[in-house]
Amino acid sequence: MSKVPFEKAVADAARQDPRYGADAYIFLRDALDVTIKVLQHGRNDQINHVSGPELCQGFRDYALEQFGPMVPTILDAWGIHTTRDIGEMVFNLIRTGAFSRSDSDKIEDFENVFAFADAFEKPFLPTRGTTPAPAKSQPAANPRRKNQATGPTD
Repeated sequence: MSKVPFEKAVADAARQDPRYGADAYIFLRDALDVTIKVLQHGRNDQINHVSGPELCQGFRDYALEQFGPMVPTILDAWGIHTTRDIGEMVFNLIRTGAFSRSDSDKIEDFENVFAFADAFEKPFLPTRGTTPAPAKSQPAANPRRKNQATGPTD
């Protein structure tokens, strides 16, 4: 299948499978690009394939970098709730001709790569054993001082 313009592929994928917003597909492509750069770093040979788990891990890292603690809210708005959803989007883009696949690629490669709560919520929760420092207590108001501020009471 020949490559099609990405914008057309996104429009087709979003129309054929409305579970995922167009912005989600654009983010997925950006996450793939970053994942390839990370995997390519320090290698002399060209990366020609990214596995499902590698893409999911790269997607996670890129999402945390881009959105921080807002990741769950943004992914929920885009319809992405599990790593399987990432795979569904990949295969939607394969069907539209935007992405290619190897013979060994399958949707199950994206199944349960990580739990979203562990990946996107846990990093922002307080760690066990760390409690916020107690607020510094303010000195009690000195009633004498108050009287001095308002003048003598005699």
